[in-house]
Amino acid sequence: MNNPEVTVIGAGISGLAFAWKAARAGRRVLVLERRERTGGCFYSRRNDAGFWYEMGAHTVYNSYSNLLDVAAEAGITDKLVQRGPARAHFGLLRGEKISWFTPPRILKKLNWFEAALHAPFGFIRGKKRRSVRQYYSGLLGSVNYNSLFAPFFSAVPSQPADDFPVEGPGSLFKTRSRRKEFPRSFGFTGGLETICDAITTHPGIEIRHNVNVRELQSEGNAWRIRLGDGKDLTAPLVAVATPPDGAANLTAKIHPELAAVMRRIQTVRVESLGARVACDKCALPECAFIVSSDDLFYSAVTRDPFPDSSSRGFAFHFRSGITIEQKIRCVCRTLGVLREDLIDITENEVTLPSPRVNHAAITADIRKLLDRRDLALTGNYFNGLAIEDCIARSFEEWRRVQKQ
Repeated sequence: MNNPEVTVIGAGISGLAFAWKAARAGRRVLVLERRERTGGCFYSRRNDAGFWYEMGAHTVYNSYSNLLDVAAEAGITDKLVQRGPARAHFGLLRGEKISWFTPPRILKKLNWFEAALHAPFGFIRGKKRRSVRQYYSGLLGSVNYNSLFAPFFSAVPSQPADDFPVEGPGSLFKTRSRRKEFPRSFGFTGGLETICDAITTHPGIEIRHNVNVRELQSEGNAWRIRLGDGKDLTAPLVAVATPPDGAANLTAKIHPELAAVMRRIQTVRVESLGARVACDKCALPECAFIVSSDDLFYSAVTRDPFPDSSSRGFAFHFRSGITIEQKIRCVCRTLGVLREDLIDITENEVTLPSPRVNHAAITADIRKLLDRRDLALTGNYFNGLAIEDCIARSFEEWRRVQKQ
């Protein structure tokens, strides 16, 4: 693309959502991605026979209004697939035993005497400026929290969630209005990456892969984008949609104060391993996921809510410092299969923010410092890690800069 009007650095869902808004407004958009694929945390592992399973984000909800708007505008709502019965069946691995639950049954594991003692004071203290551990331990008691809730909370962001803020920017759960014309929870035929495919085929968007952006330089009414191969690009508007540490590096020279604030956001590296298994090789009951309280992984997410007659798909999200051989042995042990039963073993790695109770103050400082309308910042470190949080931030940023 010659003379793009908007250049987006990063082709995760945040960057693609920003590119979508810009292209729908008639702008010529160039997206630069350092990897060989688009999607970021959207990674639908597919084979030639049409089987797919999710290596990253795995479920969307009818409360994700911005995502549904993109799907409708892109004409792919006919590819929407409701999750099946397995969505309500999940396991908790402790030691070598998996306990199976449905949402109502998990309540039977509560120590109700402890919960009754803590609940009144927990409600009175509220959520303001409290962490996940502080709030839920105060509400239900520390035994209930540590034995039951902590592993499930940590499974959501694939990292310890004890110090996450319990509300506001960076929190795990938010209340959103539901669009009842769509199923409560669903995916897409071909996986969630289908929505990324729809965005990247827009005629106003060009994607370039394997591009390393080294630096941004401001030159009058345009940006100079310095690339790792020694070449330069220019654009009047740049959107940075990378993890916060990468965004800090790109903006360090042009806005050191802004970069310093972004460096206050902690990040973690999440390593995932996925595989396909023939249905007749795996006796594990159909389920949505397995959460581990003391094993090598945070969660194992399945494709079972979208059943296939011949294969099952699994993605294990591991704690750090685990070798590939350890991961494979763990997967085999958990699924009750042999190594040769694992088909198409796939690895993936992403960087995720690890927000703390002061996250709202950090994001407020970023917004105050981001005073240029030719520079946009978006990503999962603003509103939260959820897909809808990422898209909402990108749309918010487009509304701000398009007033230029």
